[in-house]
Amino acid sequence: MAYVMSEDDFEAAVVRALEEIPAQLRAVMDNVALFVEDRYEPLPHEDPDTVLLGLYDGTPLTERDFGWAAGALPDRIIVYKDAILDICDTEEDVVEEIGITVVHEVAHHFGIDDATLHELGWG
Repeated sequence: MAYVMSEDDFEAAVVRALEEIPAQLRAVMDNVALFVEDRYEPLPHEDPDTVLLGLYDGTPLTERDFGWAAGALPDRIIVYKDAILDICDTEEDVVEEIGITVVHEVAHHFGIDDATLHELGWG
């Protein structure tokens, strides 16, 4: 059974998760915006049953060059509320899953791939 949480409470938990990332790392995050959406909509070439808890959409810091910023839109980190609530039974579960998801997507912003994140326990 999915846990029920208001949009405001969920968004506040996402903000707290971002604030828990060390200040030194937050300070070097560049041109990235954080969003909460209900659910990931798979692209036409993807399995229609694809479920994501979060998504990093952008150019990692490790891949940016001198000309990158000219006209670049902000990178986006998206946390999918309904997908997270679907797998949680308690508020504590939700907060923990949001924290893992935010760290995972911020790590992609820093150029860390999924394989490395899984090895580190942030899969």
